[in-house]
Order: sequence, then structure tokens, then C-alpha cells
Amino acid sequence: MATITALYGSPRKDGNTALLLRKALEGARQEGARVEEFYLRDLKISPCLELYGCKEGGRCVIDDDFHQVADAIRRSQGVILASPVFFYTVSAHTKIFMDRCQSLWVKRYWIDGTPFGSKAYERRGFFIAAGATRGKKLFDGVVLTARYFFDALGADLWDSLLVRGVDAEGDVLQHPEHLKVAHEKGKKFARLLREA
Repeated sequence: MATITALYGSPRKDGNTALLLRKALEGARQEGARVEEFYLRDLKISPCLELYGCKEGGRCVIDDDFHQVADAIRRSQGVILASPVFFYTVSAHTKIFMDRCQSLWVKRYWIDGTPFGSKAYERRGFFIAAGATRGKKLFDGVVLTARYFFDALGADLWDSLLVRGVDAEGDVLQHPEHLKVAHEKGKKFARLLREA
């Protein structure tokens, strides 16, 4: 059975990325995946304070809700992250969580000694983003950020779903083609994980 950790990075519980992620998870569950979902906005997660206590064992020394999400990721074969685009990168809730994953980077590269540039990944990542504008470079920064984030988790970025021209809550509902793609990619992601 495929196991997936799903991270809702929007400040809105029913925002466009949340709706896309729900559709992807619906598809993944239809393929038999077991999913743990986390709304980052509802968790108490401190920013990284660069204490570097994680150098001892790869676990962040700040005691908050970050650990329940990080532990779920460690148990997962796949991670799906969904975030709106804010100033060409992820939302603040998502960025705070990403920065705390420095402890996972330390574990992977300093403690476990994984060579830099290694393609030996234990899991797969799928990224969903939505933005208001139709600019050519709208997703350049956010996809690069997601790629390095997934690397810290020991995951390669399998695929992305990037949706332009949606801003107000629920705008994506006017574009059922995007919801259909999310559903199909969720199914495909679950099958990929199951067959790995």
C-alpha cells in the first residue's frame, strides 16, 4: 500500500491549492493509498532558530508540532506539497516548515553522509502550486524551492501541477480541467509509489 504525507500550505483552508490537493488525494485514495494530511496553518511550528542541535542526531531540538509532520514524512513513500505562490515562492506557513526541515537535511547529508548530488532517494515528491498572474516566470522560483525542499526529505520531485490565473478562493472551481488533472496525477502518483 502506498503511504503519502500531504501538506496543505495555504493560509486558506478552502483555497485553490487546497482544492487541487484534495482532488489529488481523492485520486490517490482510489488507488488504495493511505494518506496523512496536515494543514500547516493550524500547527504550532516555530521558524528555524539555527540552534544546530540537530547535528547530534538529525532531530530538531525545538519541541513543537513540526515533529509530528516530520515523523509522518519519514514513514511515507511519497509527499505531496501544495502552496499558493506568494512573491514567486511558497506561502509563509510553508516556508517556515521548509526551513525547519534543515534538520532533515543535516541528517541526510552530514550524519548519514549521503553524497551531494546523489539520486538515491527513498521517496517521491509531488508539488501543486497556484498563482494569480499569467506571467511566464510565475513558477520558476517556487519550483526550484520545492525541488530543494524535496531533496532534503530524501525525495525526488516526481511531478508538478502548476495552475495560473486563479486568485480568489474557489477560482479553480471555474476550471474543472485543472481539478481533473489533479485527480489523475494523484492516481498516477499512488500507482507509482505502490509499484516502487
